[in-house]
Amino acid sequence: MARLQALAPKLSQVEIAVEIFKALGDPTRLRILHLLSQGELCVCNLAAALTMNPSAISHQLRLLRTQRLIRARRDGRRIFYALDDDHIERLLAEGFKHASHR
Repeated sequence: MARLQALAPKLSQVEIAVEIFKALGDPTRLRILHLLSQGELCVCNLAAALTMNPSAISHQLRLLRTQRLIRARRDGRRIFYALDDDHIERLLAEGFKHASHR
């Protein structure tokens, strides 16, 4: 039993993972992340691709940044967004791969 307890994730890790999966659980945020897995995009590109209001996209991007799922880079007046790291890209790829098998 002690060995199993040692293998269990720390509560703090579980809480962080729960917040990440909550962020991934929203259809709009998941669509944004999928587009960002193709490359860096600005709010205007995302809004056009998803036929959504830019302010609604910005709100979702803010939530994704809070969870450190995406990063931002300013270029003049525009801000470009990308996935934060390859862990997120793999997580998305596996999620969509799993969904295609259902």
